[in-house]
Amino acid sequence: MSISDSLLQFALVAALLTVIPGMDTVLVLRTAISGGRGSAFATAAGICTGTVFWGVAAAVGASALLAASETAFTVLKVAGACYMAWLAVTMIIRSFRPGTTAEAGPAGPASSRAAWLSGTTTSLLNPKVGVFYMARIPQFLPPEAPPLLMGVLLPLVHNVEGMAWFAVIILATHHARRWLQSPSVAKTTDRVAGVVLLGFAAKIATSKA
Repeated sequence: MSISDSLLQFALVAALLTVIPGMDTVLVLRTAISGGRGSAFATAAGICTGTVFWGVAAAVGASALLAASETAFTVLKVAGACYMAWLAVTMIIRSFRPGTTAEAGPAGPASSRAAWLSGTTTSLLNPKVGVFYMARIPQFLPPEAPPLLMGVLLPLVHNVEGMAWFAVIILATHHARRWLQSPSVAKTTDRVAGVVLLGFAAKIATSKA
């Protein structure tokens, strides 16, 4: 299998993973509503950053630790579940505060950095992402290709697909921003997103390597 064949085959697998709704999609969608396009794209970029990390770790064998060590996997999933639960509870509590809105404005450097960090943290603390890359990356490593190179190229393919998908979500949300930013819709969105993220947190907490 050549490098080009490997990238093409992985692109097909990654495309299916990309369009399946998950907590990454929920996070980007909620950020697009509350923070605007700049913050949403920063969040998406953070998610992609975490993906590259997992891809490199899987290619060089580091993520195999998740399978070999039950303790390592447990620590990661507990941290991920707690982080997701914190995000969810924060959204739900905020939705009950008087005057809650989802006004979006231009994202400044500080808010963009925070959004990027949120996306990166979400990706890094999701053990399912690590397990996916650990299971899939070795299958797409041509014998003649350096593992580190493929560990970067394969996630980049996934990231191109992911950013295209996130762009569709973000731009569609932007066109509906007036309705989505109304106080009643903003509160409902926060509560729904919070409940969904709590569900993902519970799923992560009960997952097995």
